[in-house]
Amino acid sequence: MLAACALGALVLSANPAAAGPSLVVDLDGGRVLSQEDAMQRWYPASLTKLLTAYVAFRAVAAGEVTLKSPVRISKNAAKEPPSKMGYPAGSVLALDNALKIIMVKSANDVATAIGESIAGSESAFAARMNAESIRLGMTGSRWMNAHGLHHDGQYTTAHDLAVLATAIRRDFPQYADYFRMEGLADGQTKMINHNDLIGRFEGADGMKTGYTCPSGFNLIASATRQGRTLLAVVIGERSSEERAVKAADLLAAGFGRSAAGAPTLASMTPPARAGIDQAPNMRSRICTPAAYKARLDAGEIDKNGKVIVSSPHLADKPSRERVLVAVGLGGATGPRSPHAAADVEYARVPIPTPRPDYRPVEASAVR
Repeated sequence: MLAACALGALVLSANPAAAGPSLVVDLDGGRVLSQEDAMQRWYPASLTKLLTAYVAFRAVAAGEVTLKSPVRISKNAAKEPPSKMGYPAGSVLALDNALKIIMVKSANDVATAIGESIAGSESAFAARMNAESIRLGMTGSRWMNAHGLHHDGQYTTAHDLAVLATAIRRDFPQYADYFRMEGLADGQTKMINHNDLIGRFEGADGMKTGYTCPSGFNLIASATRQGRTLLAVVIGERSSEERAVKAADLLAAGFGRSAAGAPTLASMTPPARAGIDQAPNMRSRICTPAAYKARLDAGEIDKNGKVIVSSPHLADKPSRERVLVAVGLGGATGPRSPHAAADVEYARVPIPTPRPDYRPVEASAVR
């Protein structure tokens, strides 16, 4: 009976789930406790920044940079759309602060700057992301940028995101604090972590949120109780509260299950079915007036747009005031990456090339 229940929880449906894929894994042994459409391609949004951080950690481990190495905001990075810090081009901050900012503020300009400062260019950093993704066994993913803003060619799966999050916890436990910060303060500017499980779900200790209209509202959430750590991947939800409620319910159910006999992340393989290669676009279900009216008519939201959803496992609000970590520009006293571009940026105009020597031929007088 238990085996049948476990198998039933792991059946891959023929079409993407209406509410989006999900997966819960026990980090001790990588046992999958539940999943739904975990191999379906999906646009990752800012969950991408977890891979950006992982590549940065690998660069530190390889001795290319340190956490004090400079991250320079280029003109290209400064032009990224929000969410962003808005630092002017030429600003420099330490990699340590840059990582904190992309984990809490999810700043796209800083994420691009990290990639450029470590690898020399966006494309070179994307190549590193893809190489790490393949090395880790994330076979259903492809990466085009460090920030996660929508690109038709950038996609992942709930399974691959769980593999990535597991690798971060396993390979770099010394950096766990980056993923459980409650908020940041840059001068008078306060930035609260959008992971709504922190402070509201017992044992919550990470990791990252993401959102774009095509992707929906995404969350990778970890929690530890009595020495046992579970990780939930929830993608494609229609609001930040719905992703938090679903993650809380999945984690709570996971803590009530045994991992004995459950399949591992490594043993999961994609099913042979039509449509798996296409990442669905959630824009029409989230970011249109028609979608808002449909939810209002269905009683899913109130007249103020507040989502009507709750969970017995998720407190209405944090139990105390959040602790903020100070960040800001400066403090970049470490070595620059050997691949980083020069500090001087040149205008993108054609550079004249020298002409060959030219000696005019003497002409004879002609009547």
